[in-house]
Amino acid sequence: MIRALVFDLGGVLIDWDPRLLYRKLFDDDAAVERFLQEVDFYGWNVEQDRGRTFQAGIAELSARFPQYAEYIRAYDERYPEALAGALQPTVEILAQLKRAGYPLYALSNWPAEKFVYARAQFEFLEWFDLIVVSGEVKLIKPDPRIFTLLLERSGWRAEECVFIDDNETNVRAANELGFHGIRFENAAQLTRELTRLGVLDLK
Repeated sequence: MIRALVFDLGGVLIDWDPRLLYRKLFDDDAAVERFLQEVDFYGWNVEQDRGRTFQAGIAELSARFPQYAEYIRAYDERYPEALAGALQPTVEILAQLKRAGYPLYALSNWPAEKFVYARAQFEFLEWFDLIVVSGEVKLIKPDPRIFTLLLERSGWRAEECVFIDDNETNVRAANELGFHGIRFENAAQLTRELTRLGVLDLK
C-alpha cells in the first residue's frame, strides 16, 4: 500500500539548466555546448552536489581551464539565472497529493550552498514534510545510502513509497531497494503512473 511520495526536484518540479545562464555569456548555442563539454561541466558540478564547496570547485576547474575562469565563476556568482522556474503541471499534481493528505518528501542532488535560492524562489518546497539535499548529507543519488537515509528520517519502508525522478539510473537504484519507482517524463505520464498505482485518481 502506497503511503508516501518522494520527488526529485530538478527536472521534475524545478527547471534547472546552466544553459540558461551561459546563453547570456557566449555568442551562440554551439559555443555553450563546446564549453560545457570541454570542461565536463556536469561531471564537475556533481562534486558540488556531493558536498564540495563552490570555492574549492571553482579553484580546481579554473586551474585546469584558466581560459574559462570567468565563465566558471559566473555559475557561482549568477546561479539563480540557471533556474528557469517551476514545472507547473507537476506542481499541480503535487498540490493534489498534498490536499489528499499524502506525506510528501523530496530527495535531490543539489549543492547545499545553492539550495537557499530554490527555497526562496519556490514556495511549494514548504509542502514537503522533509527534504534531503545531497550537498547537505554528503551523499548523492544513486548511492543507496541516501535513499536509506531518507527512509530512516521519514520512518517509512521503501515499499510504502513512490519515488519519482527523471534519471533512469536513480529510479533503478530506488527500485532495487523496494521503492515503487517512476521515471518521470512529463506531467501527463506521471498522472497515468500514479493512477495505475492507485495513489490517487488524478484524471
